[in-house]
Amino acid sequence: MKEEIIIAGFGGQGVLSMGKILAYSGLMEGKEVTWMPSYGPEQRGGTANVTVILSDERISSPVLNSFDVAVILNQPSLEKFESKVKPGGILIYDGYGIHHPPTRTDINVYRINAMEAAIEMNNTKALNMIVLGGLLKLKPMVSMENVLKGLKKSLPERHHNLIPLNEKAIMKGMEIIQKA
Repeated sequence: MKEEIIIAGFGGQGVLSMGKILAYSGLMEGKEVTWMPSYGPEQRGGTANVTVILSDERISSPVLNSFDVAVILNQPSLEKFESKVKPGGILIYDGYGIHHPPTRTDINVYRINAMEAAIEMNNTKALNMIVLGGLLKLKPMVSMENVLKGLKKSLPERHHNLIPLNEKAIMKGMEIIQKA
């Protein structure tokens, strides 16, 4: 098993923490893991992305030019990364931030209305967990138990009371992701 993933959007959408939770979850399962964030100096509001590799075998390089999975939360990221999804790979996008949906026909495209669901849940900060739920439904690369442990590890202790809400958001994402 080897999954090469890019998660991209605006700073402040939880892109980096989504990647971190995936990475922690993989570590807890004894997988080889890389987590490589990339963001501009404006962090909040600027574009941000993170590359995560989860593998059963050693990872030769954390630098990738193509991905098995792209999780896209805004139009600039779609324009930058749609072409870098390997043929047969998966592209997941949140309908809220995309004005011109993906056009490739050699990849599997899924839409998740995560912002809409986050607003319904009355918690826009849960957007990234809803998207993570959609990703894990399509690619159950780590167990839910370890995702919750990863969440606990990446959240400051003062926010541990939010873990049940985040778990609910992950479940919601698993329900609402759909083939585009």
